[in-house]
Amino acid sequence: MKTTQHHILKPAFARNALAAALLCALSQPALADDADVEARFKALEARLNAVEAENQALRSQLVSTEQKADAASAQLEQVAAAAPSGGAGWSENTQIGGYGELHYNNLDGEGGASDKDEIDFHRFVLFFGHQFTDRIRVFSELELEHSFFANGEGNGELELEQAYVEFDLNANHRAKAGLFLVPAGILNETHEPPTFYGVERNPVEGAIIPSTWWAGGVGLSGNLGSGFGYDLAVHEGLNTNAGANYAVRSGRQKTSEARAKDLAYTARLSWTGVPGLTLAGSLQHQTDITQGLDANAGSANLYELHGVFNRGPFGLKALYARWDLDGSGPASVGADEQMGWYVEPAFRINEQWGVFARYNEWDNRAGISGNTGKQQTNFGVNYWPHADVVLKADYQTQDNDDGRNQDGFNLGVGYQF
Repeated sequence: MKTTQHHILKPAFARNALAAALLCALSQPALADDADVEARFKALEARLNAVEAENQALRSQLVSTEQKADAASAQLEQVAAAAPSGGAGWSENTQIGGYGELHYNNLDGEGGASDKDEIDFHRFVLFFGHQFTDRIRVFSELELEHSFFANGEGNGELELEQAYVEFDLNANHRAKAGLFLVPAGILNETHEPPTFYGVERNPVEGAIIPSTWWAGGVGLSGNLGSGFGYDLAVHEGLNTNAGANYAVRSGRQKTSEARAKDLAYTARLSWTGVPGLTLAGSLQHQTDITQGLDANAGSANLYELHGVFNRGPFGLKALYARWDLDGSGPASVGADEQMGWYVEPAFRINEQWGVFARYNEWDNRAGISGNTGKQQTNFGVNYWPHADVVLKADYQTQDNDDGRNQDGFNLGVGYQF
């Protein structure tokens, strides 16, 4: 813009100079006849007109340039308004993350239980998310378990753990559709290694919730005010059977051509009205836990309550979960009632060190009179050299009703990013 203005001023200056020269010429004594003076005057006038024409052309060019700049600026503003996060590029609206954990288990078996001396890269997970607009986004997770799976060989599993689109309905409510983690328990939705104590995930949520549990469907979540939040979901149900003694964990369909004759309905209400405290409860109902494949089984209901409390260095977690299954089939093997609970106090010594103890009790055949189920006690230490990296060690003891126990220690390393 400054260069253009410079060119406009230059002809104007030349015009003024020529006018001054004309005046000087007219004021000098006559050096020629009148015809010569008139010719010189006309020549100077022609030059002034040429400079004026050039100046006008430059002014027109400046106006055109300003109009084009305004149009380009308006177009950029439209693109910025349509893009999320104030017009950031595609890469800036895409998030990549993940987590992983390596375990070493050294357990002695008794009562018929096998020894376990094993190193296993238990989980390797990659997260991909993208923000389409300020109100529409997608989340996805791809998980490889036990390090190796190819052409039907290896101990691993390649699994799609999340893949859903979320829509903001307004500032307090949002909806989602796709494959997502079921809103139940403490661990099911938040299970990255640096976020919990102990090398292995607690057995109660593994056998009873059953974590990690995802399903395809639709959901609605939001805030109700005064610290209350809610989650509602309609999704594929479990599909267990008599061959698995109707254990709920065996019924996870993992949204792989999942039978959907009988859908499941899950609701959760949570409260965080006191700093450091979370209280929540989940209910789920499914009309037929065998998807109509077993006439001796019927509906199933899950009831779950949990609390998480953190105040200074002290932490406490507690959870109770119970399934009630209808039908003569589950009742015949004691699976009409499946329940479990645990309590876990912890103490954070400083930002890097923390210690914990956890007592777990669970039973997938609690309907059998006098059955004591399974008990496991863990205690150990977590060390965080970085907030997203953790080293773990714990010792476990078991006291199971069938006498098949595994006692020993576990070591692990985990990360998230």
